[in-house]
Amino acid sequence: MLLCDTNILIEVFRGNALIETELRSIGIDNIAVSDITRAELFYGALNKGELHTIRKYLNRFPTLHISDEISEIAVDLVEQFCLFHKLDINDAQIAATAIYHNFNLYALNIKDFAFIPNLQLHIP
Repeated sequence: MLLCDTNILIEVFRGNALIETELRSIGIDNIAVSDITRAELFYGALNKGELHTIRKYLNRFPTLHISDEISEIAVDLVEQFCLFHKLDINDAQIAATAIYHNFNLYALNIKDFAFIPNLQLHIP
């Protein structure tokens, strides 16, 4: 299974054909999103129409909810990497979700995650 970072789905909404092709090759049944990604995409909606489009698209994928265990992993990651790598809370939550579920993370901003141990990155 693969967890999509928010920036992957932003590219889908922008019409990035390379990303869309990659997601199709992975297969919709092999993709999940986190609560954080859903919230970030909803936050970026400019109007009700966009919000509806985002919600409809996201409903195609299982949503991985933040649990106590995921939150603990995320807090540990922030503590370890906030000073030198400037790991932010949302990225830590997304990385922790991938680690907890043992999913690869598909992200465009590899440098924001490459230093995290036990996190497997999907690099097409």
